[in-house]
Amino acid sequence: MFALRKPVFTSRFLSTVAKAMNDHGIVPDVLKDAPDNLIQVSYPNDVVVKLGNELTPTQVKERPSVLWEANANSFYTLCMTDPDAPSRAEPTFREWHHWLVGNIPGKQVPLGDVLSDYIGSGPPEGTGLHRYVFLVFQQNGKIAFDEPRLPNNSGDKRGCFSIAKFAEKYKLELIAGNFYQAQYDDYVPILYKQLGE
Repeated sequence: MFALRKPVFTSRFLSTVAKAMNDHGIVPDVLKDAPDNLIQVSYPNDVVVKLGNELTPTQVKERPSVLWEANANSFYTLCMTDPDAPSRAEPTFREWHHWLVGNIPGKQVPLGDVLSDYIGSGPPEGTGLHRYVFLVFQQNGKIAFDEPRLPNNSGDKRGCFSIAKFAEKYKLELIAGNFYQAQYDDYVPILYKQLGE
């Protein structure tokens, strides 16, 4: 009897995710270990997140659609976080989380509990490229999160966050990730007005 082997495409593909996260310093800046699986993240106008590609704040201002391999009977947590706040050289607010949704049934993000509503990228002028990291964690079951619910018209309570500590607190298992990079463009002042800054 022969054991089934994973196709070469899959093993190469999985290592690509971890390699990109290691190459871009997401390990260790955000995570101790990178996931092997990819989250598909797409914005309107066919803008797709591709393991570190550069996008603009204008391109990512709307909430994206997010897909990953999910069990329909399980619950998941999705996070988007920026470890480079206010800059990669001086990340004094590491991490600034942009989006946090828990209790997602299967991969149905709109049915999850929004803990922090989506805010697009807003890197300050002159701070270079920021990394915006999407992570999906599998939960052990439905969770009664004791986190504040944060709207998308304020930046309060979003800085100095740690998705690794959050995952440890709620016993979440990291299963997938993706990320893009962005720097200041002329949409950023509009976003700051939305946040009351």
